[in-house]
Amino acid sequence: MQMYEPPIKWTDYEDIAIKLYERFGDDFSETKIYRIRFTELLEWILETPNFEGSREESNEGHLEMIQAQWVYEWRDNQ
Repeated sequence: MQMYEPPIKWTDYEDIAIKLYERFGDDFSETKIYRIRFTELLEWILETPNFEGSREESNEGHLEMIQAQWVYEWRDNQ
């Protein structure tokens, strides 16, 4: 039986960061995470299972917050 996962929205920064960490693990260090282009990060977020945001709803603030949360998630797993 599969558990229900609520949809992920643009403001669910920590949830998105966890999904990114689950997808990429330690492929990206803290330095590399901060060097990811926003265009690439945007595509990865849009591909995230259960994500219900659109490209038009994205903005630099959301991407910066997600990037920072991803670094925190990476640090927590080191």
